[in-house]
Amino acid sequence: MKYDGIIKSMKDHNQPLAEVFGHLINDQTAKANRYRSHRLCPFNNKVPNCTKDKAKNPLGVCSVFQNSYPAITCPIRFREEWLITDDAASFFFDKDALWSSLTEVRLNDANGKSAGNIDIVLVQYDDCGKILDFGALEVQAVYISGNVRDPFEYYMKDPKGNAKMDWSAQPNYPRPDYLSSSRKRLAPQLLFKGGILHTWRKRSAVALNKSFFDTLPPLKSVSKSKADIAWLIYDLKLIEEDGQERFMLTKIDEVFTEFEPALISITTPVPGKIDDFIRLLQDKLDDKLETPPTNKTIDNPF
Repeated sequence: MKYDGIIKSMKDHNQPLAEVFGHLINDQTAKANRYRSHRLCPFNNKVPNCTKDKAKNPLGVCSVFQNSYPAITCPIRFREEWLITDDAASFFFDKDALWSSLTEVRLNDANGKSAGNIDIVLVQYDDCGKILDFGALEVQAVYISGNVRDPFEYYMKDPKGNAKMDWSAQPNYPRPDYLSSSRKRLAPQLLFKGGILHTWRKRSAVALNKSFFDTLPPLKSVSKSKADIAWLIYDLKLIEEDGQERFMLTKIDEVFTEFEPALISITTPVPGKIDDFIRLLQDKLDDKLETPPTNKTIDNPF
């Protein structure tokens, strides 16, 4: 995959924003300006506008740069052309199956309490519209550490003039936080929602960025026919369309795993050295033993 031109330009100017309201930040075409001025989403959001973070003042950042490569930070970004549903359907159903997709479907446990919403449920149906089967598709964008709203709002004040802004000296420079993304989102979703679906013997698929997948522990792959989970791995490929560069969602790979081995791999932390922990304990103990207690005298109030 080639990343020339725009990527080098963004890296030279040390700023984090890759796509804003679906367009590269140096895209000054009439279409890009319209999407920015009206806060529109080109990636099949539930409404025409972007609703990320705040509906009235949306954080329209679709992806950010990390080492000059784009990382998807908005789950709606994965809905481009609905490619993810086609790829998931090829895992869930036979080639000639009739199917449709439903978004944000609540999943309850045996006590009627919510285990969370499934991002997309694909349902297979017969000629009369009766459901024959279904599978769950979860979309995993990456969390950001640092502050991405400040550079976004600064850019939006003057998209043309600020397209080459230098944000490198600003505090809390935003970066993808893959560790938090896997621990706080991916692992709990596999544990709770994935656990219910696995008990029902229903398959799941997970759509995520290649850079995110590369940070996960090694997953033991199996054949597609034996798999419980399909990991659908995407990247943003730089293309030129009508003389203007843009990013296009592209599937890079797919990995098939069983449920329980994948869950164990992702939820089991890699332990550090016990000697390092004992050394930390010793330092704290030494500090406590060597520091005399603080005796405070209370003044007589009378």
